[in-house]
Amino acid sequence: MNQHLVAPSLLAADFAHLGDALQLFDKSEADWLHLDVMDGRFVPNISFGLPVIKALRPLSKKVFDVHLMIEQPENYIADFKAVGADVLTVHYEASTHLHRSIQAIQAAGMKAGVALNPHTPVVLLQDIIKDVDLVCLMSVNPGFGGQSFIERTLLKIRQLKAMILAENSNALIEIDGGVDPKNAAAILNAGADVLVAGSSVFKSEDPMASIKHLKNIQQLDVV
Repeated sequence: MNQHLVAPSLLAADFAHLGDALQLFDKSEADWLHLDVMDGRFVPNISFGLPVIKALRPLSKKVFDVHLMIEQPENYIADFKAVGADVLTVHYEASTHLHRSIQAIQAAGMKAGVALNPHTPVVLLQDIIKDVDLVCLMSVNPGFGGQSFIERTLLKIRQLKAMILAENSNALIEIDGGVDPKNAAAILNAGADVLVAGSSVFKSEDPMASIKHLKNIQQLDVV
């Protein structure tokens, strides 16, 4: 049985019908809902924030995986816990005191994640890998949906997986950006645990079927 998780990204949904998107997500085989919070400063786009997540939280009992693409994320940890985040991920590049932020997220009762931009090497997580619950590797440049998967991410996944095993860490590897049915098996083969999928789910003709397909992809589909 496949153990990997599928996390549709709400960024690709129709913002005029977010309630419908939540209903679809809740009925699907998806495990987590990925919520990209953008501030227009750390990334060149603005998405949604605390009020939207608070409004959506009662519509699902599944995991809300909140990805903060914002400056000074440590200032908002308690706020995102209050609106219902289950997993809170901050960017390495935006966190001056990363270890302190990870501790604060976990102390607030959430799983703590760290995201790396495509240019950031995984070796920089060596000293914190045992403390985090999740590492989100950006496989596109953050800020906009619908981008193509950066192939070098496969090497980074393998490097990160080796580090996790060597350090006896329990961190999950999440891949965010350009994930679709054509590359999902290769991503899983490299060692990923969580597939974030935006356009390949919410822009497809049958989002429920797309989620089911991603959930049931086997690593052995690729050689």
